Amino acid sequence: MTALTLHEYAASGNCYKIRLTAAHAGIKLDRREYDIMAGATRTAEFLGQVNANGRIPVLQVGPDFLPESNAAAFYIADGTPLIPSDRFERADLLRWLFWEQYNHEPNIATVRFWKGWIGFDNLNEVQRANLASKQAGGEAALALMDEHLQRRDWFVIDRLTLADIVLYAYTHVAEEGGFSLQPYPNVRAWLDRVAAHPCHIPITA
Repeated sequence: MTALTLHEYAASGNCYKIRLTAAHAGIKLDRREYDIMAGATRTAEFLGQVNANGRIPVLQVGPDFLPESNAAAFYIADGTPLIPSDRFERADLLRWLFWEQYNHEPNIATVRFWKGWIGFDNLNEVQRANLASKQAGGEAALALMDEHLQRRDWFVIDRLTLADIVLYAYTHVAEEGGFSLQPYPNVRAWLDRVAAHPCHIPITA
């Protein structure tokens, strides 16, 4: 396989999901860390060579650069059992990847970042105005996940897929943003199943 380099900030769930996917796929990643708090992804070099959008993660595939965490994770997972072979099941997997980026990550990940990196006392006026809606959106996402997992162990088929990896990344650290997982027993049981997989690695790895 072409050499893969992950341009990342390791504590980010979006970066972690790519590393976790690679661990499940048995693929080696070279890693390059950026201090996002110091503006390392806003330099002229980064914007010109890595990602004009100024964000990480970015998966470098040889000379090519692939931004967006779920696209990068899908690239790594493609051709492995993490992606179902059935056409509908693949589309259903993509449904959860899109949902994660639209309904889940913008709420749970954002509140985690605001609490853990910025501090609620340091939020600007716009962030303060949006905090309650972000918290409500995160709770709604967790509730939907819990309901979906009432009748199944995994999100798409009867085994772990990329959908589970992508959703695990920020769900398992949701409490760092002040979200309690106690009301969601099915989510908690699912988190345990994901973490018990022999290919699993923690976010700190």
